[in-house]
Amino acid sequence: MNYTKATARSINGLIVRAEYEGIQPKIGQIFFLEEDKEVRLELVGVQKSDVLVLLNLSEYNIKQNEQFYSRGESLLLPVGEQIMGRVFNSFGQVIDGGALLKNPDCIPVEDDTNSHYRPSTTNSIIETGIKVIDFFAPFVRGRKVGIVGGAGVGKTVLITEMMHNVAKSGKEISMFVGIGERIREAYELKQTLDENDTMKNTIIYLGQMNDSAALRFLVARSATTVARYMRDSSKKDVLLFVDNVYRFLQAGNELSTMLGESSSEGGYQPTLFTDISRFQQNLSTSDIGAITSVQNIFVPADDTSDPAVIEINKQLDSVIVLSRDAYEQGMRPAVDLLATSSSLLIPEIVGKQHASLVLEVQKILHKYKSLEGIVAIIGQGELSLIDQNYFRRAQELIAYFNQNMAVMEKRTGVPGEYVSRKELLDKIDSIVNGG
Repeated sequence: MNYTKATARSINGLIVRAEYEGIQPKIGQIFFLEEDKEVRLELVGVQKSDVLVLLNLSEYNIKQNEQFYSRGESLLLPVGEQIMGRVFNSFGQVIDGGALLKNPDCIPVEDDTNSHYRPSTTNSIIETGIKVIDFFAPFVRGRKVGIVGGAGVGKTVLITEMMHNVAKSGKEISMFVGIGERIREAYELKQTLDENDTMKNTIIYLGQMNDSAALRFLVARSATTVARYMRDSSKKDVLLFVDNVYRFLQAGNELSTMLGESSSEGGYQPTLFTDISRFQQNLSTSDIGAITSVQNIFVPADDTSDPAVIEINKQLDSVIVLSRDAYEQGMRPAVDLLATSSSLLIPEIVGKQHASLVLEVQKILHKYKSLEGIVAIIGQGELSLIDQNYFRRAQELIAYFNQNMAVMEKRTGVPGEYVSRKELLDKIDSIVNGG
C-alpha cells in the first residue's frame, strides 16, 4: 500500500480529526475524499502519533466515518508566463472567467525556509508618485510598508493608486493578494487595472470574504509561494500588495478556535506572533531579486492599540497611518502626518536632503499642533511673528500633501497627479525655507 488512508472520527467546523492506516503522512499533505477529488483536506497536525488533525479546504460538509486518501502530494500551484494577468483562488484555480491554463508548470505550496535569503542591501528607492508616501514612508526595495486605518478611510484606494503608479512600467512583477475583502472590491480592482493597462503585469490571488477561514488563511501562503518562484524564475523584483493582513490573522483566529486552543491577549490565537512572523518571512529577498510589499492593515474600531495591529506594525519598516479625523477634514489621502513613521528615513537610504527635510517638517507640524487650540480661541493674528510663520508653513505643507488619485479620476472627474521625488523634495524645501 503506497498511500495513507484516513477515517474521520470527529468534526468541529473545518477541523477534522481522523485515524489513519498506511504510510505516516507529513504536515502539509493533501487528503482527498474517495468519492470526490475536489474535496481536499490539509494535514496541519498529528496528535498522540496516530490521530491526524486535518483542515477542510472545501465547502463540503464532512461526515463522521467518511474516508480520505493521500499519496503524499502537497497542494500544487501553477506558475510561469501563463499566470500573468490572471486571477486565482487559494488553490491556484483561475477565477476570472478566462480560458483555463494549458499544461502549466506547478510548484507545491510551502513556507520559505531557505537560510540564504536575506533583506535587500541595495536600498534603492521605488518612486510611487504619491507625495505623502514618497516623503514620510519611502518605498524601498525589499522592504515592507504598512497602511493602517479603520473602515472607509481610503486604504484600498491608496494601495490601488500605488499599483497603478508603480506597476505600469513592467520592470517588476506586480502581485495583489486579497484576504477577506469584498468580491465587489476585487472586481473593481481588476477593472481599474484593465482600464489603465496594468493588469497584464499583475497576478491576483483572492481569498474573499465569502470564503471559509481555511481559504482566507491559505491564500497568503499560496501567493507568497508564487511570488518567490516568479522572483527567481523571471529574475525580476516582485511588488506584492496585500489587502489586508488583519483579515489573515482573523482567519487564523477562527481556525484556532475550532482547534480548541486557548486565547491569548485581546482574544487572539496563541500563535498570533508565529502566524504574522511566518507571513513576513515568506516575503523574502534572494540573490536574484527582492519582494517589496505594501500591506493594508484594518484597525478594528479605529483602535491602533489592538494587539494584532501592534504585532503587525512591529514587523514593518514603514507605517502609514490613515486617520478618520484627517478624512473628515477633507485630506486625500487621509494620512496622519505625525503618526506616520519609517525606520528608513536615514541619510544612508534616502539621502541627506530628504532626511533633514523630514525632521524640519515634523518640527513644523508639531508646532502647528500645539498652536491649533490657541488659534481657535484668539485667532492667528494674535500669535507672535515666529509662531505665525510656523503656522503658515504648516498649513501650506498640509495643503501640498493633498493629492488627486488617478484611479479615482472616472468617479471624480478630476485628473490624477504624479509627482516625481525630485519635484517633491524641491517644493518641500521651498516651503520649509520660506522660498
